[in-house]
Amino acid sequence: RDEGDPTVRFLTRDEADRLIAQQPLHLAEMARFAVATGLRAGNVLGMKWAQIDFALRLAWANPGDAKAGKAIGVPLNGDALAVLKRQRGKHSEFVFTFRGSPLKRCSTKAWYRALERVGFDEPLRWHDWRHTWASWHAQTGTPSSVLQTLGGWSGPEMVNRYAHLSTEPLAQYVANSSMNRTKSGTVESE
Repeated sequence: RDEGDPTVRFLTRDEADRLIAQQPLHLAEMARFAVATGLRAGNVLGMKWAQIDFALRLAWANPGDAKAGKAIGVPLNGDALAVLKRQRGKHSEFVFTFRGSPLKRCSTKAWYRALERVGFDEPLRWHDWRHTWASWHAQTGTPSSVLQTLGGWSGPEMVNRYAHLSTEPLAQYVANSSMNRTKSGTVESE
């Protein structure tokens, strides 16, 4: 599937943990970084140490590497910083490598074997880490305008395309349309 495919998938935290645990170390670290930052596969693959500012807790996707053609400043949370600290010293220029060389692809045989071992019912592509990142933000209340900036999207329609809500955060609102509401606004039990 390509990025324009309307079939999307996002992972629960448990699913993400299970999939990461099945990855070889180099892919597991890339996945952890992707879900911590929301960066696209190409940005993660091409991430260089010169794009990281530990003091500011910030990474940069350069304009030429960003889909919208503009630089994206990416604040780094504790998970992303932990990955970067584990990657230090593995390569002088690139953050993510395999056997001393920069990686060219994320969706490798190892990726597909890990998917098989986890046994997901639905297909999953590497880009779904970005959907997962955005969805986790939406599910925990990150405002759409903030998520738009964090994701480097030009408009709110892209936030809506990437940020998928699970039904769990919505459950508290379903009683609002109940026929069994009392005058005080609570729902009568049956």
